[in-house]
Amino acid sequence: MGLSQALREATMAVHERAHHSTYMAALLGGELPVEAYTLLAEQYLGIYGALEAKAAELAADPVAGPFVIDELHRVPALEQDVAALGGSVAAPRLLPETEAYAARLREADAARFVAHHYTRYLGDLAGGQVVGKLLEKTYGITGPGALFYDFSALGSPSRFRVRYRALLDEAPWDEIEQRRVCDEAVRAFELNIAVLEGMATTTRIAA
Repeated sequence: MGLSQALREATMAVHERAHHSTYMAALLGGELPVEAYTLLAEQYLGIYGALEAKAAELAADPVAGPFVIDELHRVPALEQDVAALGGSVAAPRLLPETEAYAARLREADAARFVAHHYTRYLGDLAGGQVVGKLLEKTYGITGPGALFYDFSALGSPSRFRVRYRALLDEAPWDEIEQRRVCDEAVRAFELNIAVLEGMATTTRIAA
């Protein structure tokens, strides 16, 4: 089994848990005020700031380096989004769960970095697009405020996903290292779920 398929299978159950979280259900149902999404965008700024700082550190790494793809980077878009939504770019309001997530990213080695890279960016290219359309349809937000979901610089998303899975399958990890990547991908989903649970509590969404 290639690493791309192993990752898909390892994260299937926890991915479903994240998708059906209380906060995401309320957001996708159009039940939240814009301010609740603004707070989420600030959490993303903290998470992607840590992830992309780690990407800069590992750009020359022989294994992690090929995954450092500038067109994927979300921080410039998130800074515009947060500013347009009225949040704080200079001092985003990070939840304790987000701080823990960012700390995990800052200590990642190459294998763990790729695991987090996979869970964040491929998720953005798939399910994240649903949220982008929701922002436009329900809240009338286009351009700044929703730039996080604009991956037009990549070209065809489906072709990019094929390219990305090939990178995973070509990475020169043995079975033990592949298991580390899969285990960390599950951990990444758990960290994301914790952030969403924190968002539900902060925005007082009833379970």
